[in-house]
Formats: sequence, structure tokens, C-alpha cells
Amino acid sequence: MSNLVTRTLSGIVYISVIISAILLPKAVFGAVFAIIVALAAWEFYTITDKSDSAHYLRLVGTIGAALLFCSVFVHFNWQQGLTRCLLPYGIFIMIMMIAELFRKAENPIHNWASLILGQVMVALPFSSLNYIMFYDENGALLLLALFVIIWTNDTGAYCVGSLIGKHKMFPRVSPGKSWEGLIGGVLFAVIVGWIFSLYVSFELFVVPNTIKWIVFVLIVSLFGTLGDLMESLLKRTLGIKDSGKIIPGHGGMLDRFDSMLLAAPAIVIYLMLI
Repeated sequence: MSNLVTRTLSGIVYISVIISAILLPKAVFGAVFAIIVALAAWEFYTITDKSDSAHYLRLVGTIGAALLFCSVFVHFNWQQGLTRCLLPYGIFIMIMMIAELFRKAENPIHNWASLILGQVMVALPFSSLNYIMFYDENGALLLLALFVIIWTNDTGAYCVGSLIGKHKMFPRVSPGKSWEGLIGGVLFAVIVGWIFSLYVSFELFVVPNTIKWIVFVLIVSLFGTLGDLMESLLKRTLGIKDSGKIIPGHGGMLDRFDSMLLAAPAIVIYLMLI
């Protein structure tokens, strides 16, 4: 009971912070998610690197992740060219790669690989949230929908999977996930997507708004599940249960944002195509 209360209270705080960051002035969004991506990157480099370069990679990777997010945020808010905004980040990464020549680390290839993997797996997905947030006048609602659909899909999948789940999806990676849960989560998410379609629309030729939202939901649900499984594979490979302990009862930042890691880039591609 104590753990349930802890999970519930921390979950309410977590959801409140995310919703507030999206709906309040854009500076709040930038500040909150810059902190979140830095914490997520710190977690990633902490759990994936146990070598003598662990502290170095945590610091460098965290700075790089925050710098990439802020660079993209500046691009969308100050109407600066994307190439110019990304220039400091590109120079930073280049310097960090060259630095291995002088550090005399035992395994420089490992350090290069760890640094880049963290940027691709953590920094890039969080930075892509800027594109959704500032897509158009409804961008904040689209981003809110992304998170609400992820939460709904996860909750629906858990409930349905717990009740009738028999056919496991990837038992080697995540024994608790079932195909029945996946279908149940998608059905719940479609309902939420339909509600959003009543209030939010975006341009897409002559395709009905409801169809656009169903596609939106399917993309978020599918890639959200894959992102969850990707993080589960990471943790299972490393032999850990949670990525961190920053959110009481829920684990770390990566544990809470795992579904977003692939869902957000996939939605960016969807919005770019339409």
C-alpha cells in the first residue's frame, strides 16, 4: 500500500510537470525539458558505462544532450537557421571525438561509440519534441496528445495484458508484454485520439481529420511500444531493473520516457510527410 501511494503521488507530480511545461509559456517548456534531457542523458551514460571513462562520458554526454535540445529550441523560437543553431553542437561533438587522441583512454572506440549512442538514443528524441511543439498553432496540443496517447496506451496495455494476456510479444526482452495487451492499448489510445480530433486539426490534403488522428495514434502506439521494448532490452542486457531512482516508485527518467524515444521521431517524420 505504501508503494502504491508513493507511485500514485509521484505519478501525479510527473504528469503535472509535463502538462504544465507544454501548456505554459514556451520558455517553461524549454527550461523543463532541457533539465529532463540532461537527467536522462546522465542516467544513460551512468548505466551503460562502467569503465574508467564513466565520469568523463557522463559529463560530456550530458552537456551534449542539453546543448542539442537547446540548439533546436533556439532554432524554432528565434527563427534562426537550423545549420547556424546546430553549429555549436557540431563543434562540441567534433572536439569531444578529437579529445580521445589526447586522453590516452584504454578503449577510445568504446568511448566514441558510447558518446554517439547516447546522443542518438536520448538527445535526438528529446530534441525532436521541439518540432512537434512548434509545428503550428496547434503544436502544443499535438505534443500533449503524444504524451496522453502514450500514457493511455501503456495503461490500457497493462490492464488488458494483465487480464487476458496469453501470447507474449518478446518474452526474452519483456516477459510482461503480450499481443493482447498491445491491441488493448491501441484501442484505448484510439478513443483518446478521437477525442483530440474533435478539437484539433492539421492540414493533410483531403484526408478527414479523424483518419489523420487514427494514423497519429497508431504511429505513437506502435513506436511507443517499440521504444519501451528497446529500453527494456538495454536494461536486460545491463542486468538492471530501473535506469535510475529519481522518480519514487517509477524508476528513472529513461523509464518514464522510454516510449517517447521512438514515438517522437516517428511523429516528426509523419508531420514532415504531410
